[in-house]
Amino acid sequence: MPLLALHPEASLLRVQLRENVALKHLTPAEWRELEPLLEIEDYPKGDTLEHQGDHSMEQYFIIEGILKRVVSNAQGKEMILRFAAEADIDTSYAAWRLKTAIPYSIRTVTRVRAAKLSMQQWVSFLDRHPGIRSEFDLEIMKLMSEVMAHTITLHLLDASGRLQRFMRKHDELVERLPKKELASYLNLSPETLSRLKRRG
Repeated sequence: MPLLALHPEASLLRVQLRENVALKHLTPAEWRELEPLLEIEDYPKGDTLEHQGDHSMEQYFIIEGILKRVVSNAQGKEMILRFAAEADIDTSYAAWRLKTAIPYSIRTVTRVRAAKLSMQQWVSFLDRHPGIRSEFDLEIMKLMSEVMAHTITLHLLDASGRLQRFMRKHDELVERLPKKELASYLNLSPETLSRLKRRG
């Protein structure tokens, strides 16, 4: 996995990364400090970036593709907590701060290209830049709020309501997600999802 500066597409990758929710407010000096820490990694569809229960954690900035956050019980039953695509992040930041194992897995839904660095490097960078930390903490709160809202939605809304809410919140992902993945996220069968989409 090449460092960003050594990547053959470095110029394009810099432009794409500057659109990321966690990086778009960096000054040129802050960017020069962060860039040497960033590695570019390409992941195939279905790959696992972080395993539930791990203590080794990294920070991911998505450049291309879609990630999902998944939690599993002891019987292997899985629940998708969220999807994240271009210009978004996924992270084990809260587990790192709490000094606990990561309570979910992070996996690829499609082929994914991401910039990453170790959580230790990312937290050290944030410690040196309180303004960026403040912006990042806000993104983490939004992310956690989104996961909580989704979990509540599964209990309170019927099948049609769950799909309508997803289309309202994440319209750009509806046609990009494999039907099986979206159905699982909404706790529907693929057949029910197809029927609801046909109904409009």
